Amino acid sequence: MTPGMELTGPEKAVLMLLSLDETSATPILAELDPADVRRLREVASLMRSVPALALDHVYKEFIDTAKEAVAVPRGGVRYLRRIATKALGEAKTQEIFVDAPQSAMERLSGSSPQALASILEAEHPQIAAAILSQLDTEKAAQVLEQMPEPIRPVVLERLGNMRDVPAGLLEEVAAALGAELPPSTAEASVSVNGVSRSAALVRKMGRETGELLLSVLQEDNAELATEIRRAMYSFEDLRVLDARGIRSVLEAVPSERLTVALKTASDGLREHIFRGMSKRAADRIREDMEILGSVRLSDVEAAQMEIVEAALRLEADGVISLEGNEGGVV
Repeated sequence: MTPGMELTGPEKAVLMLLSLDETSATPILAELDPADVRRLREVASLMRSVPALALDHVYKEFIDTAKEAVAVPRGGVRYLRRIATKALGEAKTQEIFVDAPQSAMERLSGSSPQALASILEAEHPQIAAAILSQLDTEKAAQVLEQMPEPIRPVVLERLGNMRDVPAGLLEEVAAALGAELPPSTAEASVSVNGVSRSAALVRKMGRETGELLLSVLQEDNAELATEIRRAMYSFEDLRVLDARGIRSVLEAVPSERLTVALKTASDGLREHIFRGMSKRAADRIREDMEILGSVRLSDVEAAQMEIVEAALRLEADGVISLEGNEGGVV
């Protein structure tokens, strides 16, 4: 999945506005109707995080030359309110922002994991997955752990297959908590990278619990379970391995694939891998990288995934540990 390509229109608008300084953003906001600003407020309150490259893709929809990617600043709703005041005046801004009912997700985020789990277990798995997709990862893991074991893999499967969430879907769970959602003039939608969220959630749950959950999911949806396992670790996670662990991984992959994989690796990871090799081998890889020249990003990502999968196989065999708490080798 290409970061930023599945953002909804309102999310792209919020992301663009938050990337601009107030001087640039104010006249843009002044052109919007109050209903549009309300919609942006709703979307900003639901957005948790986006990949740093997402803004780069948003810019590319409007201009041919790519711009440097910028992460979404914290406090998006506060920033929108500030520039709305400059553009629309205090009275209209008060009408839009002040005393607005708390969003469903804000109320749910404040609930205890036990209380939220008891409500979600009675809801449709799709609703439970939608809520977990918007919670902080640690909170979502706590909620999932509190749910009955038979329900967990069903919810995880729904989350793994999720791509976007209708904002109105949150209303049913909010009603179960005795809360009311503010009326919306337009249905907003929030993009969800279900596989990535599921992978982060499973890692947060702990090795034993997470592996048991994925094993159950494997029986019903082997393809999704494999996707989640792959997404749990990135190429950069190889930095937790010591020299012996690095050598074990490198013995399992062709050197030409390592050369390609290292093209976009961080300097820290490159040096870490080179330290796990002989000086002669490291120098040869460096020379090969220079000769190789430019490589398509998709080819680099494929090579990196091959090496991660090799590392996962070695971990499953007990040769290495990707958790970083056992010196890299078990």
